[in-house]
Amino acid sequence: MKRGLVVCRTGMGSSMMLRIKLEQVIGENNFPLELEHDVLSAVSNYNVDCIITMADLVKQLEDEGKYVIGINDLMNKNEMKEKIEKFFNENDNL
Repeated sequence: MKRGLVVCRTGMGSSMMLRIKLEQVIGENNFPLELEHDVLSAVSNYNVDCIITMADLVKQLEDEGKYVIGINDLMNKNEMKEKIEKFFNENDNL
């Protein structure tokens, strides 16, 4: 089971909505991924395999040493599925 962290600037708005959609995608596709969510500034407090956020925040997370997934469209479950699949394909040894 992999662990992911969903973040946004405040940890309340888009990250909460994104987490809800991601949980649906994870359930529909049986991805072995558990999610937590928090504020962007708290990322270093977590030991996770990936960080999932909106695409505009990806550059701010490049130095965290984690795999970062940037989502462009909060409502596009297909985009989320494809990016989670890519994460698993590129990180099957984690």
